[in-house]
Amino acid sequence: MKYTKEERLDIGHRIYDGELSRYAAAEEYGINEQTARNYMRIYRDANHLPPKHNRNSRSKVTSAAAPSGLEDYEAMTKEELIRELVKSKIVEVRLKKGYEVKGVGADKEYILLGSKNTK
Repeated sequence: MKYTKEERLDIGHRIYDGELSRYAAAEEYGINEQTARNYMRIYRDANHLPPKHNRNSRSKVTSAAAPSGLEDYEAMTKEELIRELVKSKIVEVRLKKGYEVKGVGADKEYILLGSKNTK
């Protein structure tokens, strides 16, 4: 069935706002779910809206899948992110070599992770 541009935008609007999933829209309007998704994209692009993950979509992204503390990284500046990346690389290399460092400065303690001597 052919739909006018206004009807396509209306279908896309309903999907974008979460009123319908693209699967429910496909069933209701007798179209393919990919076509329903395209209508949502047409609506989004026509209204200059950001991409939005539909909560009714089959490919859900849950907040549990996101690493904890992600909000902390999102709030950081570029320099802070680079510093954290360098720190994580240092920790990674130390773990590969078989030791861990606790404390800072004069209180720094090297902890061997295995029973083997590293020398």
